[in-house]
Amino acid sequence: MQDEKKNTAEGVTAQTETRGQRESGAQSGAGAKPRPPHTLKRLVDLPECRPKSSQEDRLAPELVEAIMQDPNYLMAEEDTDFLDRAEMRGTRLMLDYQKTETLLRAHGIAHSIIVFGGTRIAEPEEARTRLQALEAQCARCPDDGDLERQRRIAERLVEKSRYYEVAREFGRIVGASEGPRGNRLVVMTGGGPGMMEAANRGAAEAGARTVGLNISLPHEQYPNPYVTPGLCFRFHYFSLRKLHFLLRARALVVFPGGYGTLDELFETLTLIQTRKIAPVPVVLVGRAYWQRVFDVDFLVEEGVIDPEDRDLFWYAEEAQEIWHDILHWYKLSGREIVAPHEEDLERGGSR
Repeated sequence: MQDEKKNTAEGVTAQTETRGQRESGAQSGAGAKPRPPHTLKRLVDLPECRPKSSQEDRLAPELVEAIMQDPNYLMAEEDTDFLDRAEMRGTRLMLDYQKTETLLRAHGIAHSIIVFGGTRIAEPEEARTRLQALEAQCARCPDDGDLERQRRIAERLVEKSRYYEVAREFGRIVGASEGPRGNRLVVMTGGGPGMMEAANRGAAEAGARTVGLNISLPHEQYPNPYVTPGLCFRFHYFSLRKLHFLLRARALVVFPGGYGTLDELFETLTLIQTRKIAPVPVVLVGRAYWQRVFDVDFLVEEGVIDPEDRDLFWYAEEAQEIWHDILHWYKLSGREIVAPHEEDLERGGSR
């Protein structure tokens, strides 16, 4: 009787072991091969997957929680305070560059027309509305010199508001230049208001993709609504932002603007002058404005630049003129405006 019970128990045990082996993927017999384990899950958790219980040490849960809540327990990629340290500046510079580079490549964007210009030049209707509001205030306070100064500035901004429509039309021309299935050549701006908004808007109205490279500033800043979603990028460093402007630039079109516009213009001219990048067309829109901003002939006469440096840019007034002149420049240079990006780098482009 006892032998029968023993045999029965051994049989049940054997069946249980066989079922367990089958469930875990193990096979019996010579030459048996195990099944591949799950990529993430285990049948039995490892010891470190379970926190030490209060039954073993009543303080253990509290101590573990304190460790896990300390900011130093965060992984490096999650620890923004660590990434903001001065020692991590090199990593931040790399990330500022690499994110935009990776995503632009993923979207197949290798050629761009860069449009710079002032953020304070609004579309004509808005500019007139602002002027009318100031005129009404001046009528109520005729002795307020500051209001009168603002009114005169608003008048000049109304005059320059025509360039909003020029930039908008130019963006539309570039956006439509290769038809609905083309769009290898994209309008790229700083993603802000004013002239940048106008160029992005025109390209969007043509049904084309359009890019904005925004910058983080101490005050709140919003992108203009006409940049293609997924193609508006924010930078911490101005230097990396300017690098991305020029890496894919096939032309630079510069509308009236202030310090930021001048910074971008003169850095580009310097890079072309020194051949740190391959020459590209640089068009200054609004001859009267730009000739007052800087006198290139005076620079030549003073001997601080060479006569040939005057030919690094030219002036234009209308959208179709800008586009025609850019295409003519490429025809004279023997280059294609949408030539492979890699070829440009080999010819001395920005690296």
